[in-house]
Amino acid sequence: MATRAKALRLVAVLITCVLTASCGLFGGSSDGGAADMERNVIRIGVLPVVDVAPLRIALNEKLFEKNGLQVTLVPQPSEDEAIKQLDSTLDLTWATHVNFFRAVASGTELQLQGEAYQAGPNSMALVAAAGSDYDDPGKKSAPTIAVPSKDDVGALTTRAVLDTAAVEKQKINFKTMPYSEMEGALTSGTVDAAFMIEPFITKAQRKIGAKIVTDTARGPTLDFPMSGYASSKKFAEANPKTLKVFRDVLREAQQRAQANKLSVQDSLTSYADIDQPTAALVSVGTFPLSLNPIRLQRVADMMDTEDVLSGRLDVQQLLPPGTTN
Repeated sequence: MATRAKALRLVAVLITCVLTASCGLFGGSSDGGAADMERNVIRIGVLPVVDVAPLRIALNEKLFEKNGLQVTLVPQPSEDEAIKQLDSTLDLTWATHVNFFRAVASGTELQLQGEAYQAGPNSMALVAAAGSDYDDPGKKSAPTIAVPSKDDVGALTTRAVLDTAAVEKQKINFKTMPYSEMEGALTSGTVDAAFMIEPFITKAQRKIGAKIVTDTARGPTLDFPMSGYASSKKFAEANPKTLKVFRDVLREAQQRAQANKLSVQDSLTSYADIDQPTAALVSVGTFPLSLNPIRLQRVADMMDTEDVLSGRLDVQQLLPPGTTN
C-alpha cells in the first residue's frame, strides 16, 4: 500500500509539471524568451510628445512584461542630452531622426532600433499668435521663427516649406528655445511664428488662441519621417537578443496605436501635461511598423541638401544586421 501511495504521488507531481509547464524535467520556461536575452531591464529616454505614446500603451498593457522585458521610461530635458546619456543612464532613447543623424555625423556611434513617428496633417506646423497678421507662409520675407534647434527637424522642414512659398532661406531668422517657452514668445511678439509639434500645437491653440500659419508636413516634407529610437552601437552589439525583443514589442505597440488613435490621445493625459478635452483635439500622425532604410534615407538626403550634414549619410549602415526593408 505504501509503495502504491508513493507511485500515485509521483504521478500527481508529473501531471502538475505538465499542466504548469514549470517542471525542469521538461525544460519549460514561463517567461517566454526572457531566458535567452542578455538582459531583461532597459532604460529608455523620452520627451512628452505624441511620438512616444505607443511605449506608454505597451507599458499600460504589459506588452514588455509579457515578453520578459522590464522597461523604465526616463523623462529627458532635451534630445541632445538624451543621446549623450546613452551607455550611462540610458540604454535607448527617443529622438528625431535629424538629431540622431547629426550625432552620427559628429562621431557618435549609434544603431537605430525602431521608427517612432511619421508626420500627418498638422502634426507639425508653424504657429502664430491669435492677433498676428502672419497668416500665410509667404507673407513675410524675413520671418523670425522659434525652433528647438537650428539644426533640428523644425528648422529643416521650415526652410523646405518656406522655400516653396518663395521665402529665401538665408533671410529666415531662427530663435532657439524649448517648446515650453514658445507660447510666451508668440504672445510677446518676440517671434513671428514658432515651429511646434503635438501636443504643443493644440495646447497653444487652446491656451492663447494660436493659429496655424502652415502645416510643415506638406510638399517636400509630406509624410515626413520624424523620430525613432536608438541605442549606442556598443550596447547593440552586446545585447542583440534583448533589442530584438524590444523591436518586436515596439512593432506590436505601434500597430495598436495606429489601429486605435483614440488610445493615443487618451494616453497623453498621463504624461504630456494636458487635460482630456485638449488631448481629444490633438492631431495624430502615423506610427511606422518597421525600420525602412528608404524612408529614413529621405531624411538624411534632405539634411545633406540643406547643409545640415557635411556629406551624404548611408542610413543602411545604422540599422541592425539583416534589416533591409
